[in-house]
Amino acid sequence: MQRRSRRILIGVLAALLVLGGGGIIAVASYGRSLNGNLSRTDAFVGLPEESRPTRAVAGAMNVLLLGSDSRDPDKTADSRTDTIMVLHLDADHQKAEVISIPRDTWVFVPKSPDGRHGGTMAKINSAYAWGGTPLTVQTVETFTGVHIDHVALVDFAGFAQVVDALGGVDLKIEKTITSIHAPHRTFAKGVQHLDGVAALDYVRQRYQFADGDFSRERHQREFLQALLDRAAGIGTLSNPVKLNSFLQAVTSSVTVDEDFNLVDVALELRDLRSDDLTFLGSPSAGTGMKSGQSVVLSDTAKAKALYQEVADDNVQRYLGTAAIPDTHRQPQP
Repeated sequence: MQRRSRRILIGVLAALLVLGGGGIIAVASYGRSLNGNLSRTDAFVGLPEESRPTRAVAGAMNVLLLGSDSRDPDKTADSRTDTIMVLHLDADHQKAEVISIPRDTWVFVPKSPDGRHGGTMAKINSAYAWGGTPLTVQTVETFTGVHIDHVALVDFAGFAQVVDALGGVDLKIEKTITSIHAPHRTFAKGVQHLDGVAALDYVRQRYQFADGDFSRERHQREFLQALLDRAAGIGTLSNPVKLNSFLQAVTSSVTVDEDFNLVDVALELRDLRSDDLTFLGSPSAGTGMKSGQSVVLSDTAKAKALYQEVADDNVQRYLGTAAIPDTHRQPQP
């Protein structure tokens, strides 16, 4: 992958100036318009502040990314989150890390607000079914010891429009497979250029891979990275029409917490390049059976070490010294 020196969000802000007619007031107006596209949720309602982890180091930021697929053919029961990631922005704003937590990770889920669920060990995605976003935040904070500052819920089905706004995306298919979902596409091994529907079909697949949900988690990370690379690589950021189409599609597919401000966050991220982002998997000890269910077992010691570095804003030091399995680390070239 070609290293790009372009600073992605500086390009976004510059293009916003063009879209808005070149003035700061126009930029603010356009930013408010994009903010208005975002659905909102009270992600922290009812959380006991006194029991939450210490807030992030000054300048750092932790965002909980939750992905659901409202049109997932596999989805037949109550609402659960298919994707759980913690995005950590370093205090110096030069690096960021995204840590995936497998949805079947066996964790302690606190008691739900209605008192009917939780207070027990369960799969981590049970928290959303039992108590929505707030219980998910509380569960992730309990598991990681990391204070969550913001939440973004991504509708991956809606992201098909994002992919199409970019003219498709390049994904590296690790082996030739046939989708289990109609129309049963065949994905040939190697780099393939896919439209939005096909890309999402591929990242849904798990039964064809020996490591199941670990593969799907890995492909989701690769998909998000491919989106970023595509946006940076085809002139989207310097083309007002393309940029507007891209941002409109993104914001219409995302729900955020009440205090999330798109312009403020863009300014926080303005110095990041695409290769400043590292994707990781939460350290696991493989799979096992708990309460009659196949679950992912966290590697307690390694997970504790990683999340302590997140809380202390020392992830880059950790990456430079820790022995991290290839399946759990995706450094950008």
